[in-house]
Amino acid sequence: MKNFKAVFGIHFFEMVLLSLAGVPRVILHDLSMIKEGTFVNALFVFIPIFIWIVYILMKRVRRPFITMLMLCVIYGVFLAVTHQLLWTAAFPQGVSLGGNFSGSAFPSEIIIRGFAVISSLSTGVVMGVILGTMTLLLSKVFYKDRGADNEV
Repeated sequence: MKNFKAVFGIHFFEMVLLSLAGVPRVILHDLSMIKEGTFVNALFVFIPIFIWIVYILMKRVRRPFITMLMLCVIYGVFLAVTHQLLWTAAFPQGVSLGGNFSGSAFPSEIIIRGFAVISSLSTGVVMGVILGTMTLLLSKVFYKDRGADNEV
């Protein structure tokens, strides 16, 4: 894992721990303990993001964009796994598609779960691009002394 740190500026274990900071919101949301649009939900959304950005800036990684992208991809994996593990708690009545799949829970659930995994991974990638760009720009502002040292 030495190569990992050379590329991303932090150890893989650090990145996993950081990405786990976003999981409590997923769990609480899937268990219907917090609702979207509430102040508490906003705290669970933005505090991990703040921690991620501050940590990467404090570590002064050479490639803040790619580091944040990888962190968010790992978060996307945790998001997908957590949604799958809590699926029956989030959807106690089950889910089903209409049309040719109506009345048949098995193919509907496989298709919907598959799209949920794709959605979770896509969320991680999109978050990574957005937050990576923000972190890269912030690193250029805060660490002008590094000049062209920052890489994407």
